[in-house]
Amino acid sequence: MRETGTVGSRRTEEAAVDAHENRSAQSEARREAPGRRWSPGETARQEVLLRYLGAVAAAAAGHGALEERPSATARPAPPPPSPSPEPGQPVVREVMDVPAAHIRADLPYRDIARVLARERAGALPVVDAQDHVVGVVSESDLLAKAAFEASGHRPGPIGRLRERRLHGKARGETAADLMTSPAITVLAGATVAEAAWLAALSRLKRMPVTDREGRLVGVVRRDALLQALIRDDAGIRAEVEAVVEATCPPAERDAVQVAVHDGIVELTGRMPAATARRLLAEIERIADVIEVKNLLGPGT
Repeated sequence: MRETGTVGSRRTEEAAVDAHENRSAQSEARREAPGRRWSPGETARQEVLLRYLGAVAAAAAGHGALEERPSATARPAPPPPSPSPEPGQPVVREVMDVPAAHIRADLPYRDIARVLARERAGALPVVDAQDHVVGVVSESDLLAKAAFEASGHRPGPIGRLRERRLHGKARGETAADLMTSPAITVLAGATVAEAAWLAALSRLKRMPVTDREGRLVGVVRRDALLQALIRDDAGIRAEVEAVVEATCPPAERDAVQVAVHDGIVELTGRMPAATARRLLAEIERIADVIEVKNLLGPGT
């Protein structure tokens, strides 16, 4: 038994060494590879992305597991009533696009391609006669059909199950045959943070928005969620100043100046070290704050 444990330990160590060498090689390759030329707006775009990711992470931490949230779910059936969002939280209905472009379940294959081209969309929700969202059809679904038809390939009797399913789907002629179902949708009353979280998990750029009966009422784009989640610098500054007022005694808060630029908070003035530590810890917890620059001098 001891010898077996030694062999297992040795293999674990070898695997760790191999993994380390692979990571080192990948890092070296990335350093050697030519990068894309830097553009004037690159820094601003990266900062916006970081702020968006921070807002999505905050939503994940604040709302628990996504599957437990009835207001934003991948669901073929209506969810039970969900709690109302907190006052001041933006909701999906405020940022969604209406009316929503869609495709009827009985629309023929070639007409689907025309609608996608006309709407300049990579995918559109599919609805039934009562406007319930029953799936999503995309360019990928149409391309898969075209590829199967062009190849003439037919899966054998012992072919993989996935291959047979794809072949069966590619033989379809209507949106109902070709669509991916069930669709990932979000309720109009869901918070923007929940919708952004769902879009991130599902890697979607657009999501159908439904009422509680599953009927299509709009479509929400990921960039609209981004803009709604990221507050401007004035909003961040107002919250920072409120934190200063709540954290610091009157004599100390009057000696602090707050500036915010692109989500970066800059504190100047004078403050005792103990108070400054508490203040910095509170400010770093504020959503949309990218960085806190502490330029405070020692106070009396």
